[in-house]
Amino acid sequence: MRLKNLSLIVLIAIAFTACKPKDSFTIDGTFQNAGAEKKVFLYGMQSSQMVPIDSTNLSEKGEFKFVRKTPSVDFFRVSIGNHEYMLIAKNGDEIKLEADLADKTMAYKISGANEVEKLAELNDIRNNFAKQVEKLQADFEAKVATQPQNRAAVLEEMKPQYEKYINELNSSIIKFAQDNKGTLASFYAMNTLSPQEYEAELVKYAEEVKNEIKGNATVDSFVKQMAVLKTVQVGEIAPGFTVNTAEGKPVSLSDYKGKYVLVDFWASWCQPCRQENPNVVKVYNKYKNKNFDILGISLDTDKDAWLNAVKADGLTWTHASELKDFNGETVKKYQVQAIPASFLIDPNGKIAAKNLRGDELDNFLAKTLR
Repeated sequence: MRLKNLSLIVLIAIAFTACKPKDSFTIDGTFQNAGAEKKVFLYGMQSSQMVPIDSTNLSEKGEFKFVRKTPSVDFFRVSIGNHEYMLIAKNGDEIKLEADLADKTMAYKISGANEVEKLAELNDIRNNFAKQVEKLQADFEAKVATQPQNRAAVLEEMKPQYEKYINELNSSIIKFAQDNKGTLASFYAMNTLSPQEYEAELVKYAEEVKNEIKGNATVDSFVKQMAVLKTVQVGEIAPGFTVNTAEGKPVSLSDYKGKYVLVDFWASWCQPCRQENPNVVKVYNKYKNKNFDILGISLDTDKDAWLNAVKADGLTWTHASELKDFNGETVKKYQVQAIPASFLIDPNGKIAAKNLRGDELDNFLAKTLR
């Protein structure tokens, strides 16, 4: 009789498990210290953009719940007030989300599925970094309080430690991504890196995962973008182009074959570009007779502003422009997302270096043009 009862209990347990919905996922959440915030929103990915797909109200205990369906594993975001919490879910997942809205670091706990637990690991890495930076900030403020006149000096003194934390965090993120390749958590981790500073790593990562994560629109879009970006990496043959000068004379990259040429993307309205121009002028004057030249490509749309800046900054090399801001064909071909941006191309037409600034460009040319 006891055996029969035990068998009945097992059967009920199996039946209960089998009845869990597999064609949808749930997010059960609890927010502490919500204050006046009562509305919770759920965002989902559509055409690589986060858009609101559902909303609900917090209970008196700060609880909420979403039940949704998704065609495949994908990114979602829970939002309340100014607080946002990233999630990854697929049908069948039962996700738990907990957060304290009074926490300035916006840390949160997630569990209930493999992807979100991987995401939780990543959050721990980032939260530990945030605590280190918070302590460094407190130390900075304490020192400045005792010597306010030396604020700039104290900032300069503590800058190396901050940069050390940044580098350690980024190294940990890359390691996490490599250890968890094939997951969306890994993909999300890589996309927290600065695309300017870690462009080569992102291109390499896209090559590694293009066959491991398929069917996700966001990942597919990233892989396509990185495939284009790969064409303008160091060591690749620089894409050819022809752009008109202010006088309407066409100038082509092929005109510079046989010498080192710096293709410099800039604009009159770009303050960092204008601040860098004196360094570029110095390098040009130093190496222009050593098989080195510069071709300026302006993103200006105002021809007069462009030419006035060329004159004001003493830029005596050849200049050309499509006068189309970031929509010019050459700008798109070189995947320029921000300026200043530069490509140093060797005599054989290969990209030898990218985005060298100040002494970096001078030092590179000093070693190369012997």
